[in-house]
Amino acid sequence: MVNRQHDRPRDLAERMARRSKPADGFLRETFVLPRPAARARAREFLEAWPKAAYMSGVESWRELPGDTIEFTMRRLPTAD
Repeated sequence: MVNRQHDRPRDLAERMARRSKPADGFLRETFVLPRPAARARAREFLEAWPKAAYMSGVESWRELPGDTIEFTMRRLPTAD
């Protein structure tokens, strides 16, 4: 049995979010980076998996304190 007594509220929220997401075929990666690094990482992601072939893009993003950005990129696992 797993002891979840010391989990943070964010841990619970992430577990619940994973359960409720539909199996839509997209692969997702979430990053938390300073703003300039976030822009560079998003650009690298889109160069590696072009939107036209993989339907890739930024699914969601939010600003965190300290000019940090949390964002989720999504893409299809293979190009058709």
